[in-house]
Amino acid sequence: MDFRFLSIGALAFVVFAASVPTNFVSAAEVVWRQSTEQPADSLEGRGHQKFAELVKKYSNGRMEVKIFPSEQLGKKAAVVDQLQAGTIHIYNSTAAYLSKWEPAMKFISAPFVFADRAHWLRFMKTDLVKGWVKTVEKKGGITLIGDYVDFPRGSWRVIVSKKPVKSIKDIQGLKLRMHPDKLAGAAWTHLGAEVRVLGWTSVYESLGKGIVEAVNSPAALVESMRFYEKAPHITAHREYEQSVGYMVNAKAYNSLPADLRDAVDRAHAGASQYEQGLLDADTMASINRLKAKGVTYNDGMDTGPFRQRMKEFYDAQAKAGKLPKGFLEAVEATR
Repeated sequence: MDFRFLSIGALAFVVFAASVPTNFVSAAEVVWRQSTEQPADSLEGRGHQKFAELVKKYSNGRMEVKIFPSEQLGKKAAVVDQLQAGTIHIYNSTAAYLSKWEPAMKFISAPFVFADRAHWLRFMKTDLVKGWVKTVEKKGGITLIGDYVDFPRGSWRVIVSKKPVKSIKDIQGLKLRMHPDKLAGAAWTHLGAEVRVLGWTSVYESLGKGIVEAVNSPAALVESMRFYEKAPHITAHREYEQSVGYMVNAKAYNSLPADLRDAVDRAHAGASQYEQGLLDADTMASINRLKAKGVTYNDGMDTGPFRQRMKEFYDAQAKAGKLPKGFLEAVEATR
């Protein structure tokens, strides 16, 4: 090329073009929208960001995931509808919300029924649970990316309250925030609480106004959600084990080219490992920071009375034919 006859603007463009790396990546071929419940700077939020980063990395820039944190795209029910319609591609919450299409799914988070996390993990790998997931995909067009149990939600479960909770007696009449789940609501009502259903992002204000006096939460999310500012007492009860489901529009996922689907799966596995590392390192550090601010933390409450009272609940539910077929049998078989 004879540069003598180029204008200054044209010459500048040639210089710029020559400086662009040969591996420059153009706009992604596939762009997904991901709705999450937690703030972007929370431990869980950072895990989701890692997922997006890894999708881009493993797809060599061909696929991008745009994250909308803190329920920006709507509350659970609305987002699940958008997920089914395909306007949102991924929604992160507990898989119990898939009970719209398979009512049994809510029992993966049945309060005070599993002895410990190891017991729950064994239960989650049963053919019973795998069958529930297949039913959801068939009826609702939604499935789960990777292994659901891999991506933890905020470590162990705690109750954050305005007054100390030292035993089941302190649950009696307690105005407790509950997510919109009939099983969870019925369980805590059976335990003696006055259940009030509220959105997750409405909890802080509701605690301040006295609409509720307590909220159940993963331990690692108490600090980022600032619940302790209104309710300075934290008690570990480990009501159930909980993971974050990467619920995905099945059609969108299954229609991905094999290499992009592999990139998504690898990203989920990598983000899950990353998230677990964050929790292991940061959960107790978060608790200790809160204790330094005057928040009380109790990890010694006897939950035996909770499990005993809930056994009565589940036995009654079974006799009334309200439990999924084979549920209690699978719980006992994996104990």
